[in-house]
Amino acid sequence: MSLVTASRFARRELRGGLSGFRILLACLALGVAAIAAVGTVRSAIEAGLAQEGARLLGGDAQLEFTYRFASDAEKAWMNGVADRVSEVVDFRSMAVVERGGETERALTQVKAVDDLYPLLGAVRLDPEMPLATALDGQEGMPGAVMKRVLADRLGLAPGDSFRLGQQAFRLSAVLVVEPDDAGGGFALGPRTILRTAALADSGLIGPGTLFETEYRMDLPPGADIAALEREAEARFRDSGARWQDSRNGAPGIREFVNRLGSFLVLVGLSGLAVGGVGVAAAVRAYLAGKTEVIATLKTLGADRRTIFLTYLIQIAVLSLAGVALGLVIGAAAPLLLAPLIEARLPVPAAFALYPAPLAEAAVYGLLAAFLFALWPLARTDEVRAATLFRDIGAGARGWPARVYLLAMAMLLMALLAAAVVFSGAAELALWTAGGILAVLAVLALAAAGVRALAARSTRVARGRPALRLAVGAIGGPRQEAASVILSLGLGLSVLAAVGQIDGNLRAAISRDLPEVAPSYFFVDIQNDQLPGFLDRLKGDPAVSRVDTAPMLRGIITEINGQPAREVAGDHWVLNGDRGVTYAAAPGPETTVTDGDWWPADYSGPPQVSFAREEALELGLALGDEITVNILGRDLTATVTSFRNVDFSTAGIGFIMSMNPSALSAAPHTHISTVYAAPEAEAAILRDLAGAYPNITAISVRDAIDRVSQVLAGVAAATSYGAAATLVTGLVVLIGAAAAGERARTYEAAVLKTLGASRARILTSFALRSALTGLAAGGVAIAAGIAAGWAVSRFVMETDFAVTWPSALGIVTGGVVLTLLAGLAFAWRPLAARPARVLRARE
Repeated sequence: MSLVTASRFARRELRGGLSGFRILLACLALGVAAIAAVGTVRSAIEAGLAQEGARLLGGDAQLEFTYRFASDAEKAWMNGVADRVSEVVDFRSMAVVERGGETERALTQVKAVDDLYPLLGAVRLDPEMPLATALDGQEGMPGAVMKRVLADRLGLAPGDSFRLGQQAFRLSAVLVVEPDDAGGGFALGPRTILRTAALADSGLIGPGTLFETEYRMDLPPGADIAALEREAEARFRDSGARWQDSRNGAPGIREFVNRLGSFLVLVGLSGLAVGGVGVAAAVRAYLAGKTEVIATLKTLGADRRTIFLTYLIQIAVLSLAGVALGLVIGAAAPLLLAPLIEARLPVPAAFALYPAPLAEAAVYGLLAAFLFALWPLARTDEVRAATLFRDIGAGARGWPARVYLLAMAMLLMALLAAAVVFSGAAELALWTAGGILAVLAVLALAAAGVRALAARSTRVARGRPALRLAVGAIGGPRQEAASVILSLGLGLSVLAAVGQIDGNLRAAISRDLPEVAPSYFFVDIQNDQLPGFLDRLKGDPAVSRVDTAPMLRGIITEINGQPAREVAGDHWVLNGDRGVTYAAAPGPETTVTDGDWWPADYSGPPQVSFAREEALELGLALGDEITVNILGRDLTATVTSFRNVDFSTAGIGFIMSMNPSALSAAPHTHISTVYAAPEAEAAILRDLAGAYPNITAISVRDAIDRVSQVLAGVAAATSYGAAATLVTGLVVLIGAAAAGERARTYEAAVLKTLGASRARILTSFALRSALTGLAAGGVAIAAGIAAGWAVSRFVMETDFAVTWPSALGIVTGGVVLTLLAGLAFAWRPLAARPARVLRARE
């Protein structure tokens, strides 16, 4: 009966319009829209990758091999199951241009293809011509095409020549569109495409050199890809072959998009938490204006349940409206901006209405709305009718009843469970939620502390009327300061955390890493080239250090006779091939932490020293056996020691190091890191590249720049999410200022009556806003520094230093935003006539 009655009361009150609920609607709409928009873009990219998976991969399926071509048996199987098979060779090299006695060099990612490439899609060139024509070349010189950025860097135009290794090529055209470019993942150099046959005399492809072969298969219609994958794995599991198919044509990009999308949704949750603060403030302010209505209902015999349900139904209806508005905005914005987004994306995206991300955003929005609205609703249940006639909050200063606390706890658990399920990253979701709750708790304590400090500071402010009025208002019974500090503080905290993390990551890459990183990585150094290579460097006073190591790569296939993935799961060491070296003794920079290194003249069964941290993550112990597939052959070695490997210095670091007799007879090359003064780098590159054209030099500084560009994009995307949180906080701030306008009008009228000037009253209002903004910014700095420290130390494992420009900017932003919002709603109270205001309160 009470539900029917409450529904009737709620419907009648809602006829009065949305006055008092605009902030609630805006907060929910913004939070839900941000989550829905991020989810829609992520779903569009996933759909685009699924639809274009075969084109991105370059075929319906492919087998990939490291440092070797497919065997006759492997080729026979592929030709038997596919209509067409195209062979692609992928490797890095140095493109060299000699002009006027000067030599220009640049790193390029080379794709050597056959006549069937591409199986799917089309290569687009400038000037337009068929790829086959471009690769035919001119005047007896094989042709090639390259990305414009590389051609511009080398000063090349179509018709010019350049050299790769010992082979000269004619640039026929600029590569505009490469249909399978998204499937290759991160590359350090721009793309060059040429024919595999043209590499015969280049010296770049040979035993032990670093290259990969990919065999793209055009399968017949109706082929069972899953069955073919199982058959390929059963046939070639021990040969090091890796299967990939169109169901996931660009796995690296898909995983990156999923992770970034999940992270941005979690950042959006912080915006929803800020919106929740606005919801709570709006509900509290709305109920404060319904004092007479609630009192009348209780006087007429309405019980607590009926009154609670009356306003719960209203909040539910308005929450549904806010969520629906947010869903409309979140779904429409990506569709309207689809052309702009697609132009910025390196992968295809199929924009449409996707129910899953909209449902996810709706669940988040409704759970957050009820979670934050339940507290002010519950407190009305504890207030007697006589108290309600005077002040809705006067008698309700304690905790709500247990049933409401239990309901809020259940809503919170449901919100956390939804974050874990939807994000697919339980640990990240829980840490993010824990951080949001911790910051909210700190902000709540800070708000209480600021109010208590302000209440005690009135004596200190004697002789300063404007300041005394400001601190008196902050420490008074109104909740405006708490809402401002909670909402704006959380938004600024997210922005501060992003700023500290981004600043420290950039510092670690651009400032700290070059101090310990080498100038160059040199790869593909042949055994007979190593002595001359070292002679050039060791006599150069500008070279401070040279490290070399034999270089092979292998795939860990088994651990103690069991498939490696079944034993250790999806660890990154097991994803693809890893570097393997050999050494008779540990180097001067090597620290063996457990076990013993083999004797220098050891020639028994293979032994391996494993990187300690990765070994512990894989669950390896001394005495375990691992099977590594190297150049298509399985090699089983016993783990006899663990050692520390620091990958953060950009120096030489191998997961596995074996005894020399296990690997020295296998075809291999060497790698080297060269530490030199910056002014000597060009001469070193010129001399070594001129003497050994097959050697590839990778500039660590250029690699750092490429990584910095990627991180800048991630930081920008995260900053946009943080900005959305801040916008929501600004809406709550405006709502708090608007809600307090009536009280400030009365306050200004009383002060004018007592003789205060408009300037003094305005100064009081400005100081009040500035002080609350300063408190919100101060807490945000502390939270941002704490989050930045935690991420730097425990996630990135780098040193942490406070990025003060970002921190001071946050404080300044907090003061400016609250000051502007406060002043915006100060003019009407200042303009009101005291007589009219005081007469209306009689």
